[in-house]
Amino acid sequence: MGLNLLIVDDSAMARMFLRRCLEATGLDCRVREAANGQEALDQLLLERADVVVTDLVMPIMDGEELLVRLREDPLTEDINVVVVSSASNESRRERLLVQGARAVLEKPVTPAALAAALQFEDGESWGGGGW
Repeated sequence: MGLNLLIVDDSAMARMFLRRCLEATGLDCRVREAANGQEALDQLLLERADVVVTDLVMPIMDGEELLVRLREDPLTEDINVVVVSSASNESRRERLLVQGARAVLEKPVTPAALAAALQFEDGESWGGGGW
């Protein structure tokens, strides 16, 4: 069974780039997309995701608020969140990790960095796919 992943970014081009990075990892996954944090929350109410890969700077609801809202809800608190953004400095990165992000990656992300963020400590990836 593959990984159920939700990409959240207001840029259609950035979402397409992340899809291509995921394809390059060889990871078996089903990818959905949302244009902002509120759209992501609405989708997650209808269908759960294993991982949310989100940008930070978006209209309506940004990625940091999305992370906080996911952690506050018992139905979504255990969803893994990977932040991918060019708007992250070291103090913000640390804050995001404290708030529960699994990883914080700089844009432009590479397939190798994304693959590393989607691996458990024992080297196994979510969804059983190989790299």
